[in-house]
Amino acid sequence: MEKTKLTGRIVTPDDADYELARTNNNLSVPKFPKIIVFCQDVDDVVNALKWARENQVPFRIRSGRHSYENFSLVNGGLVIDVSEMNKITVNRENMTAKIEAGAGLGKVYNELWEFGTTIPAGTESSVGLVGLALGGGIGMLSRLFGLTCDNLLEVEIVIADGENGAKLIRADKHHNSDLFWACCGGGGGNFGIVTSLTFKVHAISKVSIFSISWGWEDLEAAFDVWQHWAPTTDLRLTSEIELRAKEANRIIAQGEFVGPVSSLRALIRPLLETGSPTNVFIKEVPYKKAFQFFDEPAGNRPAHRKRSGSFLKKPFPLKAISTMKHFLENAPNERSGIWQQSLGGAIRQHSPTETAFFYREAIIAQEYLATWSDPDEKQQNVRWIEELRDALKKYITGDYVNWPDLLIKNWPKAYYGENIKRLQSVKKEYDPTNVFSFPQSIPLKADDKKNAHLR
Repeated sequence: MEKTKLTGRIVTPDDADYELARTNNNLSVPKFPKIIVFCQDVDDVVNALKWARENQVPFRIRSGRHSYENFSLVNGGLVIDVSEMNKITVNRENMTAKIEAGAGLGKVYNELWEFGTTIPAGTESSVGLVGLALGGGIGMLSRLFGLTCDNLLEVEIVIADGENGAKLIRADKHHNSDLFWACCGGGGGNFGIVTSLTFKVHAISKVSIFSISWGWEDLEAAFDVWQHWAPTTDLRLTSEIELRAKEANRIIAQGEFVGPVSSLRALIRPLLETGSPTNVFIKEVPYKKAFQFFDEPAGNRPAHRKRSGSFLKKPFPLKAISTMKHFLENAPNERSGIWQQSLGGAIRQHSPTETAFFYREAIIAQEYLATWSDPDEKQQNVRWIEELRDALKKYITGDYVNWPDLLIKNWPKAYYGENIKRLQSVKKEYDPTNVFSFPQSIPLKADDKKNAHLR
């Protein structure tokens, strides 16, 4: 039988654009693939998977390049990149959108806005929608419309077939329903290569946004008020707060409200009356302006980074807030920080096992951030993140699979909670030979030795 050939736009180390093609958002975990294939259609994806299997070449799947641990790259292997498959088709009558797997959030928001619609998703424009959605997906409309995956209607995905084959299948609530369940929070790259997602979209026009800043001296008071208020306020309002290193002297809360600015002003009064805000911004804007406002230019640019995360099931006691403050006083640099987003609302309308996203009852998602310029500073920054997370361990639970961290102990439980067993059953059904394998991919069995070194 004739061997499969790679099709699509192929880049190798001999090509002038190899460095650009291999570089992901996180520069602190450099990897050097042998081949990168930029797929143009489903046939290219099928051929790439067949080729990798026939030639026994390790491979990874990539879309937006934002995997924190660079799981979308592999040394000496093949990267199957779907970023050039990014067509978006909106059906305004049915209020649905079919989005190819390479579309980034900026493109998604802009094209849906042309139809007066949107989906709840993240805030960084260069993040790939597919990876975000497969891990759950949180953002500024989450409390009103749910997680990104809660709005998912159908997945088209290329899976391994037979000894060395590959095939495209469809998964929704009625076809391959176990696989569809797993695609709603089970993380990317575990079962196949997603080529498109179909979503329910929501009509949207104007929204009201706010931003409130405080100086360092108000950190404890501002965070304490925010954490009690944000998860329980009007579900039309989703907000975030970022606590930067003392050196940066920046505490900032921001949010988006689907309603008039007069109502938003009343809702955020507890924040306005806390401490001595140094800057207050409240405005009603077209929705397109809102997602531009929350976009993070620094997050879109490649840099040396370390990230980790967790969830809060109840507000931090003052001792935990003091612990955060201590670490921020002793942070490696001014770009270190802790970021939190309010949950609750529509997210809690689903049970923890209704989808693969387990942490439905959490009130806050919390991310630990370290960024640096000199590669020699990596160890110091990684240690700061690890020690911070460890110091807060009695107050936090789990981790968000879209914020992977190789240092987390018992990561299957941390990412998936009680859903790990069902996810392993889905893995056995759709990928029984573990073709889709990477350092923190869902193991076929609990004692999978392949992942033992990851603690």
